[in-house]
Amino acid sequence: MASRSPAEELDVAGVAVRLSNPDKIYFPELGENGGRKRDLVGYYRTVALGVDDSGDGPLMRATRDRPTFLQRFPDGVEGEEIYQKHIAKKRPEHVQSTPIVFPSKRTGDAIRPTVPADLVWAANLGTVTFHTWPTLHPDNDHPDQLRIDLDPQPGTTFDDVRRVAIDGLRPLLDELGFTGFVKTSGGRGIHVYVPIEPRWDFIATRRCVIALARELERRDADHVTTSWWKEERGERIFIDFNQNARDRTMASPYSVRRSATGRVSTPVTWAELEDVDPDDCTMATVPNLLEDRGDPWVDIADHRRGIEKLLEMVQTDDANGLGDMPYPPSYPKMPGEPKRVQPSRNTDLNRKNAES
Repeated sequence: MASRSPAEELDVAGVAVRLSNPDKIYFPELGENGGRKRDLVGYYRTVALGVDDSGDGPLMRATRDRPTFLQRFPDGVEGEEIYQKHIAKKRPEHVQSTPIVFPSKRTGDAIRPTVPADLVWAANLGTVTFHTWPTLHPDNDHPDQLRIDLDPQPGTTFDDVRRVAIDGLRPLLDELGFTGFVKTSGGRGIHVYVPIEPRWDFIATRRCVIALARELERRDADHVTTSWWKEERGERIFIDFNQNARDRTMASPYSVRRSATGRVSTPVTWAELEDVDPDDCTMATVPNLLEDRGDPWVDIADHRRGIEKLLEMVQTDDANGLGDMPYPPSYPKMPGEPKRVQPSRNTDLNRKNAES
């Protein structure tokens, strides 16, 4: 067994945070050259505090007062994963909670970051990725963001996702009067957050994203799909509308992902998206990027809009026979939801097709 390196104490905006076993390797491919626990925790200290140590860094702004789940790898990214939804009973006094309701109607308390030390403390527990709800404490029933997940399918590339985002999604959002904030997913996909007024529930906001996705599909059916069933997607970009269901989260902006090189889900401008390479966005490079040009998401909350136009699109889809879409299998059956059975196993649908 490798020997443990001595613990250290970090000052995080005046709050002492213990860093245990700082030289433990978390990213084996990087090793001691940027892959230690101290490198991960140091990265999170920087993006939580800000490159100027202001205490209001971009990760703090992205997670503050949001229910936050922790994707932890205490033995490094090649070790066992712990996906922590509930706040631990034993925690420092500065770590706060927020009440959440799961789809099953069960209740719980999630971590609610309020100060940079919360994020650094969580990183010391082996948190590689922070996953946030699209809500703000204390109202965790009304999202303030639509989250559009452009998910590449087998046979597609990041360039394909980029083209759909730039040539399809952005013009559509412009037409509807919304501002989209774009980031790399930390993998091969792209995430676009749309700030909205927190006046509608998860059912309404999810249906709005379905309506957006269907319009994208109508405009570019050869390259975009809304099919929940993988057998129908083909080599197209799937718009994962269920990322907007209650209890579904996305990697927060500036979160490291489980990857060999510590890739980061990195906010970029639309101009930067034209030629960004996700492999260049890592916990070693993102702090320098922030220092050079700041945070392109700094004013996201200033761009909130109502979703009335999208709700009109939902009504039009309903009138044309395009109702709700399936929820994930772990969810209870929802009102108006179609059968959760993939088309190849839907005997009723196959019988109708055979008779027609």
